[in-house]
Amino acid sequence: MKGSAQKLSNSTQKFTEIQDIVDDVVILNGGYACIVLEISATNFALLSPDEQDAKIYAYAALLNSISYPVQIIIRSKRVNISSYIKLLADEAQQSKNPLFSKYISMYKDFISELVKVNTILDKKFYIVIYYSSLESGIGGVSQQMGVNSEQNLFAVGAKSALHSKAEGLLNQIGRVNLRAEILGKEKLVKLFYEIFNDANINFEQAENLVKPSEQEVLEK
Repeated sequence: MKGSAQKLSNSTQKFTEIQDIVDDVVILNGGYACIVLEISATNFALLSPDEQDAKIYAYAALLNSISYPVQIIIRSKRVNISSYIKLLADEAQQSKNPLFSKYISMYKDFISELVKVNTILDKKFYIVIYYSSLESGIGGVSQQMGVNSEQNLFAVGAKSALHSKAEGLLNQIGRVNLRAEILGKEKLVKLFYEIFNDANINFEQAENLVKPSEQEVLEK
């Protein structure tokens, strides 16, 4: 049984091409590594024409500044808001203010009808920066050939090179007036788990919801 589990684990790891995650560096098969930057979103359509032009020029400058391989990923996930609708229904039922209860019920009905005709998606934007063992010369070649004694040195060299690349890219992203962060190990594990298990967002915890307060509802 243990042998079967080990075999399954090895085959899965081979399929994903991920050897290990060291801090914020993903160690890949074949002497490669990468780091993942998550980029905040902005509503381009709501910007003025001058602001749109400024973002376009800044984005063009960002692309022209890149002299190494990157991958831009846009990930869309279906959002399950059934628990959110239930939360609103409970809030309307438990409220002692009839007016607040009425408005919350109307809002709940609006959201329920909205999801019937529209798919609610959560979009995430990522930039993946790559590093090759060949960048470190002869030592990198030995790592690519699978020399175990070089693995720690490879991880250290990869992290140094990747962070050097990321520093310039983060500055350019800031000029586009966007926020970005390098994902750490915990967030990387969660991201890969969701990708390979096709996990949808499920709002089951109240703290993840934007629930209007009674004062906000009555003011509207």
